[in-house]
Amino acid sequence: MPADYNGRWEMVSNENFEDIMKALDIDFATRKIASHLHQTKVIVQNGDKFETKTMSTFRNYEVNFTVGEEFEEHTKGLDNRKVMTLVTWDGDKLVCVQKGEKENRGWKQWIEGDLLHLEITVINKVCRQVFKKAQ
Repeated sequence: MPADYNGRWEMVSNENFEDIMKALDIDFATRKIASHLHQTKVIVQNGDKFETKTMSTFRNYEVNFTVGEEFEEHTKGLDNRKVMTLVTWDGDKLVCVQKGEKENRGWKQWIEGDLLHLEITVINKVCRQVFKKAQ
């Protein structure tokens, strides 16, 4: 049985986020605003089906997916690109590969205790975010 990701997760750390935004060619002003934001993730999981919302006072982003099914993702609210996204299980860890304009793009997400770890990769940059379960 895979891990239970259901819940509301509040950001507690955000390491190297600006490097990821630079790798995605996000403009200077947006990077400065976004790097200081507190993010909240709301995840609704029903087996392999996920509804995820990442919210902040600046922008919100929503993506819904089924593990193992590739889909076209429009990263509107992030870098505004279209990528082919595939999320798979690696044990209790979710692993996402996004194929498109930027190489080596994707993320890994896993839970340890009441912490949700998210590692975002673009080209040779890595951002590590940690969220604490709120409810």
